[in-house]
Amino acid sequence: MTMLSFRVEDEEAARLREWADRLGVDRSELLREALRRHLLRLASENDAVTWIDQPLDEGERALAAIADWGPAEDWSDWADATR
Repeated sequence: MTMLSFRVEDEEAARLREWADRLGVDRSELLREALRRHLLRLASENDAVTWIDQPLDEGERALAAIADWGPAEDWSDWADATR
């Protein structure tokens, strides 16, 4: 793990302390999770560009037809038919 250090406004530090206390976690854990989620959000915004630059090939599009079949039929009401 790498140590990061940065400055924040006093008000933000106080809010961080309050949330960490409220959630029962330490401040570092709260900041790590916030950073992880933010980086995931930024990466997902880049996904749209990737889809445009690298569209699905024919084999990948073939799976879409299977997905259009919808859910399998529900036969659970036949469970007692043999009794």
